[in-house]
Amino acid sequence: MRLIQVTDCHLHADPLARSRIGIPHRQLERVVAAAARLRPDAVLVTGDVSEDRTAASYALAERVLARLGCPWFWLPGNHDEPGRMAECRPFHASLDLDGWRVLLLDTQVVGQAAGELGEARLTAIAERLADDDRPTLVAMHHPPLAVGSAWMDALGLVDAAAFWDCLSGHDNVAAVLCGHIHQAFVGQGPSGIPVYGCPATSDQFLPGSESFAVDEASLPGFRVVDLHDGELTTWVERVEP
Repeated sequence: MRLIQVTDCHLHADPLARSRIGIPHRQLERVVAAAARLRPDAVLVTGDVSEDRTAASYALAERVLARLGCPWFWLPGNHDEPGRMAECRPFHASLDLDGWRVLLLDTQVVGQAAGELGEARLTAIAERLADDDRPTLVAMHHPPLAVGSAWMDALGLVDAAAFWDCLSGHDNVAAVLCGHIHQAFVGQGPSGIPVYGCPATSDQFLPGSESFAVDEASLPGFRVVDLHDGELTTWVERVEP
């Protein structure tokens, strides 16, 4: 079973609109074409689909993502407008992938760049993990641990400690996938669960930076996750913008 993660598209209603160093719509098209060639069974888009929060930007994303040739799903990021996203394509709380389960978590806090799950969502996560012992991936927009960039670490998951407490004791959680950081990343939570960040389809952020900085040397990309019998392998692919 092959899952591909795409994230941080930052589209505008105008497909020719530019980001700091590229054209997000064109870059998403290149990423989707490259991802489709790897024949994924499913694709997960982990937030910040839109930059301007317009219905037209989500419709544009849907038209491009439809070229994947497989089921695809999304969750909101801090830049997104969830109501317009859901009108374009409904959200899913979980996915069933051939013996695996993926939990899709909404970490958005309206009007804030940082994310939070909150007590009610954390309780629901614990209940869902207790009810099913299948190997599980957890996907969210905000990273639940520091990634080594001071400015970005101030904008991560506010209740990360409570999140890891929620996962404690659930040996079926194989990994956490996140967006938001616009860079490839591999880390480890306090319980030893790996955390994988993903390159953006739009601009990349410079790793290890104290303040905001764009990484002009790194290309847009996506993450491939191959799911086996209770284990996974994962790597990052890059594309020319």
